[in-house]
Amino acid sequence: MIYNIAIYIYGFLVHLAALFSKKPRKMVRGHHVVYQLLRHQIEKDKDYVWFHAASLGEFEQGRPLIEKIRALYPEYRILLTFFSPSGYEVRKNYKGADVVCYLPFDKPRNVAKFLDLASPKMAFFIKYEFWKNYLDELHRRRIPVYSVSSIFRRNQIFFKWYGGTYRKVLKNFDHLFVQNEASKRFLAKIDITRVTVVGDTRFDRVIQIKEQAKPLPLVELFKGDTPTFVAGSSWAPDEDLFIKYFNARPDMKLIIAPHVIDENHLVEIISKLEMPYVRYTKATEKNILEARCLIIDCFGLLSSIYRYGNVAYIGGGFGVGIHNVLEAAVYGIPVIFGPKYQKFMEARDLINNKGAYSIDNYEELEQLLNRFDADRDFYKETSQLAGGYVSQYAGASDKILKMINF
Repeated sequence: MIYNIAIYIYGFLVHLAALFSKKPRKMVRGHHVVYQLLRHQIEKDKDYVWFHAASLGEFEQGRPLIEKIRALYPEYRILLTFFSPSGYEVRKNYKGADVVCYLPFDKPRNVAKFLDLASPKMAFFIKYEFWKNYLDELHRRRIPVYSVSSIFRRNQIFFKWYGGTYRKVLKNFDHLFVQNEASKRFLAKIDITRVTVVGDTRFDRVIQIKEQAKPLPLVELFKGDTPTFVAGSSWAPDEDLFIKYFNARPDMKLIIAPHVIDENHLVEIISKLEMPYVRYTKATEKNILEARCLIIDCFGLLSSIYRYGNVAYIGGGFGVGIHNVLEAAVYGIPVIFGPKYQKFMEARDLINNKGAYSIDNYEELEQLLNRFDADRDFYKETSQLAGGYVSQYAGASDKILKMINF
């Protein structure tokens, strides 16, 4: 009762926010056409595997599994749903799925209508997706449902004295494929035992991205034979540190791919530079050779650009938290980031593994970069440990598929 009231209130607030904000407005419009879309696109004589991802990050996590199922079991169709516009709007034309739509709010009537139309043969919920009414109804209809790449911590509601209702939700899963042993232990304490530790499918995804990385001739020309530092998803506090260092290092080159790409931020970056620079969208074969800093002022290139770096810096560690470290580490280069990384298991693991280092200030960054430059054995060892960490934990998708009956 309380859960359903909360869902109805949330839905009302989203509709209210849609009057004033673009993002919730897109969600509301997407919800209005879900059932019509399903009626037109679901083929009643085909079997569907349903994947649900909250947003873009969770989708990327589940993508290797989607694409393996599509390759190994072409007789199945793929239904992909998103909760957030930031996932749906980017991937609504994803060719790896046959039907892509929003997931209607978790109201009992919505759930019944959605499942009647979609009629999936099995369902995969990626990471933190625990919608009670959907899971209850999937269980009631005896549709197998799996949790993929989930991770559990002591402070989650499932493990609180008042979390009984939420613990029952977890029992609806036919199996939980978790990232680590700690998650399995926490679940065992509340009698959830259909659990297997397979790791994180994100490792499979970054290897897949590496294998599919686009050649970028202008970036390759920019780098040449010069040691190059790639700063990905950077924010102003990050840029204050590494730009200061590279302003004083004419023997090195710098690539900046900021997290926020708008003119105000780009102008702010340029104002800090004391070296010749070029923006990627204005680069030519001539002017890129005259630059020592390349500013990536468009989206979609970062995961391919890391291959041209000798060292990578991941932004966000002086703000809300670091961004994706695996996209850089997969190339076997040292990774650096700021102090706010504790929430990210792979960042903690990389530091413990000595494939990555965290810095708190400019002095620490300067000392570390100088050591990478002067001590080639240290640089080589850090690079190998970074790349080896990603390779070591790959294969979660294959482990999952071995345990599922199609």
